[in-house]
Amino acid sequence: MSVTRTGSLCGPRQRGMSLLEVLVAIVVLALGLLGLAALQMTSLKGGHGAYLRSQAAQIAYDMSDRLRANRESAPDYAFALPDPRPACDRALAPAGTLPQRDVAEWLNTLACVLPSGNGSVARVAGTDVYDISVRWTEREADEDGGTDGELDLRVQL
Repeated sequence: MSVTRTGSLCGPRQRGMSLLEVLVAIVVLALGLLGLAALQMTSLKGGHGAYLRSQAAQIAYDMSDRLRANRESAPDYAFALPDPRPACDRALAPAGTLPQRDVAEWLNTLACVLPSGNGSVARVAGTDVYDISVRWTEREADEDGGTDGELDLRVQL
């Protein structure tokens, strides 16, 4: 005896997925991947900014060490922000007094390590306190505009 089923209580069986369901799944996946890419770009920009700030701090502390190493000539280290910003010179061999050579080497290091790097050293009048300033451009000007980074360090000799 064989029994044949002509009707089903559950209705017809569905086989496979419809094309519309596949397209919706692809759109959701694409949006998720675009969000992930945007998150990665934001993370890279933040990491690069942190790298530049740490380099600027290291260079500012380098100048403070130069000031401390040559206390008797420390007033000769004071100078304003050069305009235009100095260019990187990998073969720099500065001449002059020790403070002049130190300042030239320091400005060259700023120009070589930081994008559009520049700096200054100012003496607080009548004291042994010096303000060291480091300036740079964090990213090149684009549709959002470039941002300038700055770090100021006050040193007492």
